[in-house]
Amino acid sequence: MGWDIALPILIFVLGGLLVAAGIEDARTREIANWKSGTIALLAPGWWFASGLQLWPGMALQIGMAVIVFAIFLLVFHFGLMGGGDVKLIVALSLWLPWNAFVSMLMVMSIAGGIVTIVMMIERAIARNNKQIEIPYGVAIAIAGILAVREPLFNHFH
Repeated sequence: MGWDIALPILIFVLGGLLVAAGIEDARTREIANWKSGTIALLAPGWWFASGLQLWPGMALQIGMAVIVFAIFLLVFHFGLMGGGDVKLIVALSLWLPWNAFVSMLMVMSIAGGIVTIVMMIERAIARNNKQIEIPYGVAIAIAGILAVREPLFNHFH
């Protein structure tokens, strides 16, 4: 199998894993470790298929993932995001160059806000006073899918 066919296959596998993670988080408020782990383990295949050089390309992706992990570990520490969400974001950071990752974070924030508003409306309708657990994996999945669509659908880059 040539690398040309590997790119769309990897993107579709990533998309499927993201959809599965988003659905799982919406249902159970958890994301299975194997999903984030598989996304992270597929990243080197993506790097090679994309023609990313070992230095500085792959090294920068790994370095960025370490920084993203450190930042979101603090977010987790303060109870603002779940551990599964952090692992999913870090796994996605291995796939995306810096500018695409920042765009993904912005889309994720907007989608997360929308999910939060929907959850608040649902709670108000149900007249429920329980604290809301936001399935942020839904927002991460949406943002991740939108971020990786570019290489598949835009052949003019």
